[in-house]
Amino acid sequence: MAVRNPLGPAVLGDQLIAPQLATQPATQPGSAVAARPPFAAAEALLGHGFARPELLREALTHRSAAHAQGGFKGKGAKTGASNERLEFVGDRVLGLLMAEWLAERFPREQEGELGRRLALLVSQPVLAEIAEAAGLPAVLSVAPGESRAGVRRRATVLSDAMEAAIGALYLDGGLDPARRFVRRAWAPAMEGQAEPPKDAKTALQEWAQGRGHDLPEYRVVSRDGPPHAPVFTIAVTIAGITGTGTAGNKRAAEQDAAQDLLGKLKP
Repeated sequence: MAVRNPLGPAVLGDQLIAPQLATQPATQPGSAVAARPPFAAAEALLGHGFARPELLREALTHRSAAHAQGGFKGKGAKTGASNERLEFVGDRVLGLLMAEWLAERFPREQEGELGRRLALLVSQPVLAEIAEAAGLPAVLSVAPGESRAGVRRRATVLSDAMEAAIGALYLDGGLDPARRFVRRAWAPAMEGQAEPPKDAKTALQEWAQGRGHDLPEYRVVSRDGPPHAPVFTIAVTIAGITGTGTAGNKRAAEQDAAQDLLGKLKP
């Protein structure tokens, strides 16, 4: 199934992605995963023809699908390969590319202002929104039960998959294809930043104080992962509305939660 990319025609270098790129065939009825991701559509979405397609396959595989399939056995793939390892890589690549872009675009701003811009642009809500706009849910492989539960539309799943896709772009082709995709996909978000955004927690506190609400209180919903690489999920509630955030440390998870809640509150 072809996926329309609302971000504009995808290109590989100066050429359009070749239409003859084959999609992965659907698996037989009753198999663990209903269909493999349509690779031609995914390559067009990312604007890159993969020399190592196993990287793209891994980037588009939610852990539920990896477990159901029992892992991939292609060249370079590992048993049970979900997109979590590539997410780790993509997170760092996105941070680097965004810092580079911000430094170019706002040459007079100092670290604090640039840091606030970067924090917003790489936050979970923005990542998920861009993934949705780019058509990523349609090419993400999840187990049938998770798909019926709507996991493809969850912000955590979409943001993780977006970072994994950027990681795959980097490992397959280096910084150039990753940079091209990031600058195309994030252009509306970047152009919408006329002024440096406020820190999300500060902005949320000001919102609460300005409307007579109690100050936001953050609570740890869960702590997963090994001791050396924990994953925190934090929740914050104001006026009966809750925002959540997930990150590798409490401070970042609180910022994500505050940003998520700000997006749900009325101006």
